[in-house]
Amino acid sequence: MENSKEIMEQTNEDEDEDEDEDEDEDENENENENENENVNVVKRLPPWTAHITLRGLVASLVIGVVYSVIVMKLNLTTGLVPNLNVSAALLAFVFIKTWTNLVHKAGFVTTPFTKQENTIIQTCAVACYSIAVGGGFGSYLLGLNKKTYEEAGVDIDGNSPGSHKEPEIGWMVGFLFATSFVGLFALVPLRKIMIIDYKLRYPSGTATAVLINGFHTPKGDKMAKKQVMGFMKFFSASFMWACFQWFYSGSGTCGFTFFPTFGLKAFKNSFYFDFSMTYIGAGMICSYLVNLSLLAGAVLSYGVMWPLIGDRKGAWFPANLPESSMKSLNGYKVFISIALILGDGLYNFLKITIFTARTIYLTSRKKPKTNPDDTNQPLDDSEHNEVFLRESIPFSLAASGYLILSILSTIAIPLMFRELKWYFVLVAYIIAPSLGFCNAYGAGLTDMNMAYNYGKVALFVLSAMSGKHNGVVAGLVGCGLIKSIASISSDLMHDFKTGHLTLTSPRSMIVSQAIGTAIGCLVAPLTFFLFYKAFDIGNPNGEYKAPYAVVYRNMAILGVEGFSALPNHCLQLCYLFFAFALMANFLRDICPKKLAKLLPLPMAMAVPFLVGGYIAIDMCVGSLIVFIWHKLNKRKANLMVPAVASGLICGDGLWILPSSILALARIRPPICMNFVSTKSS
Repeated sequence: MENSKEIMEQTNEDEDEDEDEDEDEDENENENENENENVNVVKRLPPWTAHITLRGLVASLVIGVVYSVIVMKLNLTTGLVPNLNVSAALLAFVFIKTWTNLVHKAGFVTTPFTKQENTIIQTCAVACYSIAVGGGFGSYLLGLNKKTYEEAGVDIDGNSPGSHKEPEIGWMVGFLFATSFVGLFALVPLRKIMIIDYKLRYPSGTATAVLINGFHTPKGDKMAKKQVMGFMKFFSASFMWACFQWFYSGSGTCGFTFFPTFGLKAFKNSFYFDFSMTYIGAGMICSYLVNLSLLAGAVLSYGVMWPLIGDRKGAWFPANLPESSMKSLNGYKVFISIALILGDGLYNFLKITIFTARTIYLTSRKKPKTNPDDTNQPLDDSEHNEVFLRESIPFSLAASGYLILSILSTIAIPLMFRELKWYFVLVAYIIAPSLGFCNAYGAGLTDMNMAYNYGKVALFVLSAMSGKHNGVVAGLVGCGLIKSIASISSDLMHDFKTGHLTLTSPRSMIVSQAIGTAIGCLVAPLTFFLFYKAFDIGNPNGEYKAPYAVVYRNMAILGVEGFSALPNHCLQLCYLFFAFALMANFLRDICPKKLAKLLPLPMAMAVPFLVGGYIAIDMCVGSLIVFIWHKLNKRKANLMVPAVASGLICGDGLWILPSSILALARIRPPICMNFVSTKSS
């Protein structure tokens, strides 16, 4: 889902406050050690080309592929993808340490594993799987296929006949290459202003740098070994459990995934625990607020609203329509979810825009050195700045790269999608650098990536301007175009911040980002087709619902047709939930911190409105594990929770590869474990 990062980033500040208390203790203990190590460190650093190694690229490829499979599953099931950057840094450390140990045991000598190489692997791997996260495979690109077109309602005027395009590896790879690389050049000339002059913190980039710096100290190495052992144990257990479940999954609603934990009546309303280690691990990484917001949304929707609206069949909507029709119950699910998403997105977009403009104005009136964030730098700024500026990236290279790629994209995209005119693409690339700057600056201050909201604005504008016949396709493609530019620009600045704090050359960072992006543009479509061919993608009653594909398509239909696409009384409910999203966010900002933590996140609430209550239960189990662990041993929990959660996610996710191959080979599980009521037996 394209909104998953927003959900995660909205709570990063809350998580950072809790984590910073524990990280500060470790940073203070390591500060004296690092201070001595970094004397004249600039002179001892190898050239930037030495940061990129063959073993590092192999590690990046492996991690990128594994995580692409994991996030693709999350995209096509619930759309909620946790932040896996820290986990990627941990896996990079595990991979290379295991590699060097094996090489040493074989009697060979290998080059030392440095924090710069660790940073490059993490950057390349994250760039790779980020294409699977934000490439639209669960939202705007999948919204183009025929199944989503039919699910949105062929009887709706805005959903014009022929406004669909079936997924194919060829055009998907071409589209990703055309849109993903432009953002790499958009803000490169502004890196000094963002990182050194304004000293923007970029919380996610800083947290990753702190972790990597910690790994490469004597104390950090011991801690990393404990995390590695925990990761391997739970990775193995999760993989074996997924394998065990497969034998009982049969076909349809069989197996532990459909275990009626709270009874058959609750099961029919999607309230059950499905034993998914992926969602439990994701729940351990997500904050309590996200998981409790999911539960609140599940109770409100499937526990209260949908049963009540379902009883109005024949009055509010025709009784002869199937539930999956947009003019039936499914229409209320989709459009109310859209109202929550848009209300939450609009509020945060305006908030970050105002906050960013105010901060830029105040910063411009004083010298950069007076910025209060100066005290937050863990190591000597002069050394960091010297490394960051030593390997300069010529402005001419960035400008010419952006210009050439923009021209190629302006030519290629209209050839792929005739509905999107070339002049719309050209205008997008003219305004893209300013959008990228606003988004990157806001992300540096708050850690919130507003790229998806830029994409939604483009979706509505292009849908309305392109007219009835071309609007849906033009809106969906334009959404991906704008989102990609703004998002990648922001992600690159996060990486630059990590590189700045780990003394990694910006040249090696942007090269590794480009390599990871190129790999992702190939791996992500192949991963998508592994699911698309092996499983029933887009089935509202199956496991791979891909809920946000129909959401994004219906956003485009709204842009074309307006409110006439809504079922009876749905508009009033949409107004109500749109206002609720605005008010909930406003109260979170003005209320005291203790009270604000009790208010749910509207964006997170929107997920179970479409998917069901089981995802909320799984995620809350993850939160419960973390809560109990913190009560028993807070210090150990802070160390091991990321490793254990990563192990659960990776183990369960890796099983998808063999299960997909078995499905493609038409090998079905031998047993179907199902549950029926004694009254019907």
